[in-house]
Amino acid sequence: MFITAFTRGGVEYTPRFLTDINAATCIGCGRCFKVCGHDVMTLRGVNEDGDLVEVSEDDDDDDDEILRKVMVMVHPDNCVGCGACNRVCPKDCQTHEPVER
Repeated sequence: MFITAFTRGGVEYTPRFLTDINAATCIGCGRCFKVCGHDVMTLRGVNEDGDLVEVSEDDDDDDDEILRKVMVMVHPDNCVGCGACNRVCPKDCQTHEPVER
């Protein structure tokens, strides 16, 4: 049985939670991060070995190791299943699924 929730008006629905972010298609734009108020994801850099590395907070791209930036899940259990992140993603790189109870 999937987790169910109710709208303010009492309509039942099945929330779909963020379960994956495809790093190959993510462009690291940060739109999903900005609309999520639950600290589910953060920005990471991808180095030439394909490893995820921390990104400096001053947004200074002087680090030659970082080839590109991608969004990654850091606290997936914080997701409330609202889908806001998916609606703003220009690359449709996120997977959202219902969770079984």
